[in-house]
Amino acid sequence: MTNVRIEYCVPCGFLDRAETVQHALLTSLGEDLDSVALVTGEKGAFRVSVDSETIYDKDEDGDYDTDDLVATVRDRIGATP
Repeated sequence: MTNVRIEYCVPCGFLDRAETVQHALLTSLGEDLDSVALVTGEKGAFRVSVDSETIYDKDEDGDYDTDDLVATVRDRIGATP
């Protein structure tokens, strides 16, 4: 199974965004995932990793879309919609 890690900057106020992504992943793919962990970070961090491979990094990818992140994770794990 698969582990997802969502690293977010606490001082930047990214907890809400991290929780939104976590909820969407668990709602859509919960049975196909081992964990969706929220990990505190700093310096503007907002990154999503699947089994240690970064699939989204705010610093590199700019704006995020929750549905796109869910679709990317779904593709990575081979789950059906």
